[in-house]
Amino acid sequence: MAHPPMSGPGGTAVAPAPTPVPTPVPAGTGARPPARRSAWSEGVDRLRAGATTEPGRLRIIGAALALLVVAFGAVTAWQVSGRAAAADDVVTSSQPLSADAASIYRSLADADTSAASGFLAGAQEPRSVTEKYEKDIAEASRLLVKAAANTEGSSASGQEIAKLNQQLPRYTGLIERARANNRQGLPLGGAYLRYANEQMTTQLLPAAKKLYDEETERLHRDYDEASAWPFVALALGVVALGALGWAQHRNYRRTNRVFNQGLLTATVASGAVLLWLVAGHAVASSGLDDSKAHGQESLKVLNDARINSLQARANENLTLVSRGAVTTADNKDKYDTDYTSNMAELVRRLGDAGRLADDAGGSAPVQQATAAVKEWKERHTAARVADDLGDYDQARDKVIGEKASTGQSFTEVDNALEKAVSWEQREFTEAAEGGRGALSGLAIGAAALTVLAAAAAVLGIGRRLAEYR
Repeated sequence: MAHPPMSGPGGTAVAPAPTPVPTPVPAGTGARPPARRSAWSEGVDRLRAGATTEPGRLRIIGAALALLVVAFGAVTAWQVSGRAAAADDVVTSSQPLSADAASIYRSLADADTSAASGFLAGAQEPRSVTEKYEKDIAEASRLLVKAAANTEGSSASGQEIAKLNQQLPRYTGLIERARANNRQGLPLGGAYLRYANEQMTTQLLPAAKKLYDEETERLHRDYDEASAWPFVALALGVVALGALGWAQHRNYRRTNRVFNQGLLTATVASGAVLLWLVAGHAVASSGLDDSKAHGQESLKVLNDARINSLQARANENLTLVSRGAVTTADNKDKYDTDYTSNMAELVRRLGDAGRLADDAGGSAPVQQATAAVKEWKERHTAARVADDLGDYDQARDKVIGEKASTGQSFTEVDNALEKAVSWEQREFTEAAEGGRGALSGLAIGAAALTVLAAAAAVLGIGRRLAEYR
């Protein structure tokens, strides 16, 4: 559209000034907007800005208290759960497996003793002796199956179980050959019996002893884990209580209000968890320590004593079977020498068992066994005198006879030790279950109370924040 001419001074026409046209800016050369900062940097700045105001500080304090209390509860639940599981293993897994391993050893040793006793009786073994031998072999086989089901095959215990399962049929086969030859009156039966005893003492019993040692070591590891104090949880509990106390003191100094209901509730709940943790673990440790000192240790000594008595009895029988055919390097009867060593060890074990027994129920059977051992040794001496004088029949009667024989003394020792083992097993179970029960519910209770404490702390801080609105 054309603009009309304008009049200048003196009426002279002046052309209008042209409209300026903006100069285009080349692409890529214009000014750029400032770069956006990272979310982390912006968050830190907001936090710093908030920390300069009282509401901001309160929010930070509330979040820190909640986080600390929840961390305390989580660590408490985690550590207590591990110790409760270990205590449960002591009662239901490792100790029963250790006891089963001891029973495997005892059953094998008793079977060897019964086989030798039956052989001494002559071509026609007493039915009671044969049944006892078969019962021992069946019990050992049953316990090996049970142990295999609860043990990893690649572990040391699993390897010993496999060895026992492999060697046991060989042993029973040798015993059957010894019996068959003995029925026919062939002297080869004695050689088979000695070879079977050698297999038992050099293959089966050492493997059973290793199995027992492995399971007992596993039991001790469970004991250590269950009794270890949860120091991390205790430290967090103390820190959480200290932080809650500091927050309440700060609140009092700024408002002159003695109590903040939310923070007070959080403190009480956290204190209850810490107290429960200390008391529960103390009771659990006391119960487990008691079960170990007055139960498991006594059981170990008593099981060893029974094994010594069984080995002594087997060697006593084999002394008559071999008739001096097997000697030591100094030309003494090997089996009688081993008998003497077994009896000395048995006396030592009974002394240890008597010292460990803490009540009449445990000490009385040990005293009975000690008296029977003394009588056994006297009767054995009489049997050896008769055998040395060439009276084999009288010596045999003094060993396996129905009256005043070493066999009767051995039975009295074994029965007394069985009573002592049963008593100590009951003592162990009661003490260990008491220790395990002290940890029952602690993990769940700690988690619930600390969640309550965290919520109460946040609500308590929220009441203070509401005063700034």
